Amino acid sequence: MLTILFDGIASGMLLFILALGLAVTMGLMNFVNLAHGAFAMAGGYATVLLMQRAGVPFLACLPIAFVLPALLGAVLERTLYRPLYHRPHLDQVLFSIGLTFMAVAAVDYAVGSTQQIVQLPEWLRGRTEIGSGAWTLGMGHYRLFIVAVCLALTVLLQFVLSRTRFGSRLRASVDDQRVAAGLGINVNMVFLSTFAFGCGLAGLGGALGAEVLGLDPTFPLKYMFYFLIVVAVGGTSSITGPLLAALLLGIADVAGKYYIPKMGAFVVYTLMIVILVLRPQGLFVRQGGKA
Repeated sequence: MLTILFDGIASGMLLFILALGLAVTMGLMNFVNLAHGAFAMAGGYATVLLMQRAGVPFLACLPIAFVLPALLGAVLERTLYRPLYHRPHLDQVLFSIGLTFMAVAAVDYAVGSTQQIVQLPEWLRGRTEIGSGAWTLGMGHYRLFIVAVCLALTVLLQFVLSRTRFGSRLRASVDDQRVAAGLGINVNMVFLSTFAFGCGLAGLGGALGAEVLGLDPTFPLKYMFYFLIVVAVGGTSSITGPLLAALLLGIADVAGKYYIPKMGAFVVYTLMIVILVLRPQGLFVRQGGKA
């Protein structure tokens, strides 16, 4: 039971990092970016290809998996996304879905459709067990590593958003762009940095999740609904809501697949429906203006 709980927490933390960028663009920038999974796939493939073809160590690949999607996101934000900020959400959805299918086709053509294998370092392949009997806690070293990395990122993000000047400028830009610009805040640069950072987080999540979730060209399509569920259930007002939602969904997903494997993702969707019926706006709702 404890092992299932731990695996669920690890899965939820990974899902949180993967979905956080989408929560940022939807909640803080008021943009529906359904191509978010494509940036996660970019980070995953960057890690796999660097390890397989260039012999780069796994840990050295993680910063690269963050930087490359962040740079790609910055370029696309400046050239393609920015003109759509004030367009209807339907236009944003259609554009980002189209971008997703283009990314899937491009990766399938360039790399192939086979699932990629990540060769983890030896020290991340082991497993530690504590206790005995029904209360045995089995912790895979890699999942423990994922939890540690995601916790560190959560603390860092909370600090940046609540205690730094950039966080204050971002909140001001979200509440009222014209007033923020009148106060001397470069709103466009704030949004560019935020979008790029969210894409970088997605890439890092894709690199971390390649071994757990599997990596192939259909990755953005397979996990798009999980990202949307995290954002819908957790709300988009802060990182607390998506974090709690991701943990709940991760635990429910792992427990459901273990105890009732024939039900598949039914447990996750049932939990989503129950939460949204009780709290239609998500677990946490921000009071104030909108972007």
